Amino acid sequence: MLEPFGTSGPELDIRCQWDKLLDHGHRVIAFDPRGHRRSTIGSAGIGSESMAADDAAVLEHFDVRDGVLVGHSTGGFIAIRALVEHPELTGWLRGLVLCASWAGRILDGAPQNRLQIPLLQSGVLQQLMRTRTGGVLLGASFCGKHPSSAMIAVGKTMSLQQNHRPLLPILRAAMREDRYPRLTEITVPTVVMVGSADRTTPSSHARRLAAGVPGARLVTVPDAGHLLNWEAPDALVNAIGSFEKRPAA
Repeated sequence: MLEPFGTSGPELDIRCQWDKLLDHGHRVIAFDPRGHRRSTIGSAGIGSESMAADDAAVLEHFDVRDGVLVGHSTGGFIAIRALVEHPELTGWLRGLVLCASWAGRILDGAPQNRLQIPLLQSGVLQQLMRTRTGGVLLGASFCGKHPSSAMIAVGKTMSLQQNHRPLLPILRAAMREDRYPRLTEITVPTVVMVGSADRTTPSSHARRLAAGVPGARLVTVPDAGHLLNWEAPDALVNAIGSFEKRPAA
């Protein structure tokens, strides 16, 4: 049984893949990370350590065996720490998909992040998102070369529904922490996905991920942006299904 496991913030809306995965006979587990949507922050607070521990706890709770861990954007950053600091997860998984993600140092090679993250920290980005022009421009900045108006509108709505201020600690962690040197500790078969037009997590991060994780395979989706789950759902479903099942015990 394949058990794709989505872990991210509002970036990963798995509805685009949910039915496709179920049609392929997969069991799908997705949850709202702490501080996102219906999940509270909890006493441990927001941070890569607590959120990585949440990944491990959910996998254990659902008794995942022979599963595929999928992390989009911040979810991939957290999944990397989960696998590095909870090595027991390796025995539960047959695959890892890092989708439009990074292992820290999110400002490296990403001019858009250097501009938008300070605006997000100050609250200005949310104010701009509420305006007609600002919402369209900011929404399009996360998409690829051919964004649809529907995709931009949904992205704007989801962004405005989330209170980003309590999440600033994980954003700071993504800027300051660096797990690229520890990628060699990941032994789970891995697919790294990136859109060729992704300005939030540029291809340079994907190449470093693929080079750092032993045996990782890099998949570049032409003209796609950061929202690969919306822009290229079939490519993501194919990546999840590309891992061979382990022989039954």
